[in-house]
Amino acid sequence: MFGTAIRCFAKKSKPKMGPVVLKTPPEQRQTITRVLFDIVKEHGPITVGNTWERVKEVGLKDLTSKNHMKVVLRWMRERQKVRLVCNHVGAHKQFLYTSWFTKPVTPPSKPKPATSPSKPRPS
Repeated sequence: MFGTAIRCFAKKSKPKMGPVVLKTPPEQRQTITRVLFDIVKEHGPITVGNTWERVKEVGLKDLTSKNHMKVVLRWMRERQKVRLVCNHVGAHKQFLYTSWFTKPVTPPSKPKPATSPSKPRPS
């Protein structure tokens, strides 16, 4: 137990993440963010994988990789252009990007069994 406490206190804390700084020119950044926002607005809520598939369909040459797209999406989240929603169903989590203007999609609730009023029996 003493050894566990020492190991716990010996670990360095995780450094706080700083703001994202994009190194792309402003014109290129604007093109990328417009395309990503249009994809999220049109098809949202959407996962990162599906967003990447849509970007490849559009043929946006400014995004070099899926990782670059994730960085740009994080930059857009910081500027509150898109938001990240967690869809938690059972043991599975699904993170979806959506625009701020769309209503959150709630999973359909389980239908309750209909209780019919008891009919009086004829005597």
